[in-house]
Amino acid sequence: MPRLFTALKIPSSIATQLTFLQCGLAGARWIDPSDFHITLRFFGDMDNAQAKDLTQSLDQVSSNPFTVELCTLGTFGSDKPRMLWAGVTANEQLSTLHQSHETLAQRLGFKAEGRKFTPHVTLARFKSGRAHQLGLYLAEHNDFTPLSFKVTDFCLYSAKDSTGGGPYLIEAQYPF
Repeated sequence: MPRLFTALKIPSSIATQLTFLQCGLAGARWIDPSDFHITLRFFGDMDNAQAKDLTQSLDQVSSNPFTVELCTLGTFGSDKPRMLWAGVTANEQLSTLHQSHETLAQRLGFKAEGRKFTPHVTLARFKSGRAHQLGLYLAEHNDFTPLSFKVTDFCLYSAKDSTGGGPYLIEAQYPF
């Protein structure tokens, strides 16, 4: 059963710049730069027939090229952080693309995503909370120079079951 999601691939030049932020946190499981992405919609585990329907339906999603800017660092997990990420500047075109993936997902019978869309690139994962250590890290590193890149397509990725964080494989690419 494939575990699938759609995402924007991070160009290698931007991924290289992000790796300079991957240091100085004990216990961090740093994400491999080849696995950096901005998730549009997680679809989850599905059978091959569902995967085929999804792959074909994604051809219907369209957008014009747009620019994404990574501008800040943040965490998920509040007092027990589990993830460090680089956040995306608010972007109407990205939000519209995300919404088109959400609409498609529901049309294909997937449950609505319950979480707010917070576009980001995961830099590290943690097994246990490190709120104080992460607070110091964010204070020291949150002034990085914003990184921008042009988006001209999105990808359908597959992930291994229950590993979280990759490795990810691009199954299909959908140009605008």
